[in-house]
Amino acid sequence: MKKPNGHEIIQLFEKFSPKSLAMEGDKIGLQIGRLNQKVKRVMIALDVLENVIDEAIEKDVQLIIAHHPPIFRPLKNIITDTVQGRMIEKLIKHDIAVYAAHTNLDVAKGGVNDLLADALGLKEVEVLVPTFETGLKKLVVFVPETHADELRRVLGDVGAGYIGNYSHCSFSTSGTGRFMPGENTNPYIGSAGKIEAVDEVRIETIVPDKLLKKVISAMIKAHPYEEVAYDVYPLENKGEVLGLGRVGKIDEMTLGEFAEKVKTALDVNHVRVVGDLNTKVTKVAVLGGDGNKYWQHAKFKGADVYITGDIYYHTAHDAMMEGLNMIDPGHNVEKIMKKGLTNILLKLCDEAGYEVEIFPSEINTDPFQFK
Repeated sequence: MKKPNGHEIIQLFEKFSPKSLAMEGDKIGLQIGRLNQKVKRVMIALDVLENVIDEAIEKDVQLIIAHHPPIFRPLKNIITDTVQGRMIEKLIKHDIAVYAAHTNLDVAKGGVNDLLADALGLKEVEVLVPTFETGLKKLVVFVPETHADELRRVLGDVGAGYIGNYSHCSFSTSGTGRFMPGENTNPYIGSAGKIEAVDEVRIETIVPDKLLKKVISAMIKAHPYEEVAYDVYPLENKGEVLGLGRVGKIDEMTLGEFAEKVKTALDVNHVRVVGDLNTKVTKVAVLGGDGNKYWQHAKFKGADVYITGDIYYHTAHDAMMEGLNMIDPGHNVEKIMKKGLTNILLKLCDEAGYEVEIFPSEINTDPFQFK
């Protein structure tokens, strides 16, 4: 097992939640400290408050990955007898780096909003507010018939040929490949200076832009030829759509019953509810954090109820007049990312052979209490 540095851990993380998914202007990435040091312990936090930093110091943490950026507005100064200045001072003195993953973690497949949808038991889940669409390429490769099945398997195993819920999709045609090996070659078939004809298969498959280099590398490694003949074409087809929030279906229940389910599923004591508690609900939209400006997307998608935090008084009136029920469990329900991201990053590090401890912060950072 390898002891990784901060760069290596973040590179793994950004394969799962790339910066390109973030909303324009979002304050993401490394905010405090450095990544060019060995990392023994990583702590996953929702917020970076002073008590969270004290926890990291006590637990000998070298890297905090947080959902909410501790530096969201530009700093005019760093004065160490203020709370924010003291926090930054503690982090630097104890060599703790802070990396923020905000809206990119909201959008990412398996990120905050998928974790919320899973906790609520949503079925037939779709993106609520599309913000990103994966580009697609058509990969065409020519291979001897004897190796066609194996190459198709390799391509599918590394992510090529995914169409909807189907994997390993490809199309093949048979033909004759002709070539003449030159001097100083070591051909798999044929001899130098002699034209060779081989029964070959043309394999076509779809590849997401983000996986193209990985797929081509795996293809070349699995291909028997010294020089692999292949083509890559741009496609107009729509790729995977990612975005903010999720919408899905539940078994029918009343709004009041569902509000109780939300409290249990998202581990909160109280929720604010907009609408008649006896209304039947079957379609649910959810968006972690402050989703006030997206309530009309929930209405357009046919949701009976929209779950989001920090609902404004007048937003509640507007939604109510349009017949959309709302449930506000608070912004802090995004704490679900602490355990969820811990499990994801542990799996990624284990697959990479990294020896590192990863655990969620145990500090409750919800500023609100209810009496």
